[in-house]
Amino acid sequence: MAEIIQKDGTWTFDGDTVRIVPGRDKGVSLLRRTLGEIAVPLGALAGISFEPGRKSGLLRLRLREGADPLLQITGGGLDDNSYPYRLNVENDRAGVAEYFVDEVRGALLLEGTPDGPVDGYLLPGPPLPITVGAGDGTASFDGRTIRLEWTWHTDDKKSAGGPTTLALAALHAVEWLPARGLENGYVRFVTSMSAPRIPADRDPQAVELNGFKKDPLMALLASAVVARMPHPNAPAPAEPAALAPSGDDHDALLRRLRELGELHQSGILTDEEFSTAKQAVLKRL
Repeated sequence: MAEIIQKDGTWTFDGDTVRIVPGRDKGVSLLRRTLGEIAVPLGALAGISFEPGRKSGLLRLRLREGADPLLQITGGGLDDNSYPYRLNVENDRAGVAEYFVDEVRGALLLEGTPDGPVDGYLLPGPPLPITVGAGDGTASFDGRTIRLEWTWHTDDKKSAGGPTTLALAALHAVEWLPARGLENGYVRFVTSMSAPRIPADRDPQAVELNGFKKDPLMALLASAVVARMPHPNAPAPAEPAALAPSGDDHDALLRRLRELGELHQSGILTDEEFSTAKQAVLKRL
């Protein structure tokens, strides 16, 4: 087993899984403390690196595209302090970090783990139920339903209809954008791709994020929802194969052809009517 313990957190590797436990130092972000321990299976890893520095080094995991719902919903939008797959390493522990890297890389080579995208989540996302209050609302998710409730400073037009309740099955997408500078962010639950977009401060299916301390926690809630939606890289469902007629159906169709022939010979069906009916039956054989 390889292990490295720092103020920033503790990483262990047993040959199959990298376990990340956030530290208790006051500099550890609220998102990482709330998320808690993460178990990253070897198959979810695309690589690992250690970058020495003047004051401290940086140990970093690189996950395969689509493996983690949190990274899927945030893309590159998480700030460095909130990113859970990096560990600040004091210079006197650089040798331990390099050994950790060697152990993980060796296991990846031994297992022949590919580093390309995956078509299903390999990490489960945050546990449920989950409730987060940030920005202009509070969002809750129990695995089936998202509920959005509004605070006293929510825009009147948005809060006039009361809380919003959305079924997971009705969602087309979840969008997350962090606040940047003077621009507010949001988390939006999209139920119709064709619906016109309105600003998050007036959208009853969005929570506006103002750049305060708890904002990143909305990314956790969004990832919990995304983890239970169809994976964006999942293959499209196969078209159902055309069913061949059963024995009984086949015999019935043959009888129908004979009946049509008799009706044609007796003059009840014209040549054109017989030809059209015959082709329809033959297509089903």
